[in-house]
Amino acid sequence: MKKVFNVLIAAALSATASAQTGKENIDKLCGCFEVTFKYAETFSPDKDYKFHDREKIQGATELALPIINTDKRVVIQHLLVVGNGMVVKHWREDWTYENPVQWNYKGDKVWEKVNLSKSDVKGKWSQSVWEVTDAPRYQGSAPWQFVNGHTIWENTADAPLPRREYTQRSDYNILNRTNRLVIKNDGYDHVQDNKKVLRADGKDKIIAEEKGLNLYEKADASDCEAAATYWEEHKGFWTAVQQEWDKVLSAKSTIKLVNDNELMNTLFKLADDWKAKTLTAGNVNTTLAGVLAKHIQ
Repeated sequence: MKKVFNVLIAAALSATASAQTGKENIDKLCGCFEVTFKYAETFSPDKDYKFHDREKIQGATELALPIINTDKRVVIQHLLVVGNGMVVKHWREDWTYENPVQWNYKGDKVWEKVNLSKSDVKGKWSQSVWEVTDAPRYQGSAPWQFVNGHTIWENTADAPLPRREYTQRSDYNILNRTNRLVIKNDGYDHVQDNKKVLRADGKDKIIAEEKGLNLYEKADASDCEAAATYWEEHKGFWTAVQQEWDKVLSAKSTIKLVNDNELMNTLFKLADDWKAKTLTAGNVNTTLAGVLAKHIQ
């Protein structure tokens, strides 16, 4: 299985070298990593605000698998390995050079398509982050830079509440997130400076600010074997999911997601059907189109 993992990574990273500055940094986001996620609320303008407990998640492994890798586009599928080898299909990130199309989060599970000018995106890479269901999450563009001895990419974008909080919190509805990726010799850091915002009647109220630090440290390929196996067994299904989402996003200028928990449960049940071969290439796209139609307005 280690051979399968190495073949997957090597094949994806053997694409023609890009002339655009920054492509080599995106390639460094790929591989097998030990991950640690830490979050702490740091400030609130409300003196009576009760700060929520700090969070720390560790002891997991993540495969960041480049499923598409060209000069100007890299698609990285994240697969989380927890416990005794249980695999969770995690988030996805698409990197596109000088991308003129951006989906901005407006709140209330609504995203709006914006067409950017050539001057707005010149020399920049967009990072588009997608949910476990491949629904939109947030997107932004910035150049890769070398600052004070560090290679970084930084952008600020509005996003829905993170999954760790959106079933528990109702006091804010926008996470205004500044994401900073810092390349290191043994992996990379994802540093977050987040504002928890209540947006209503065209006005923003900051409820609290938060610091996030997600650490990705290179691990041995064998630690991600279970994730590589999962993807080999399920990639046909999730590729079809992405295809149906692409059709929706190409046809619409705004989308509203409804009953997203139900969507997640349905898709993961269908993924099991795919593995069991009760859902096949002959009917998967039609089935998925019907599922998405029920959850997208």
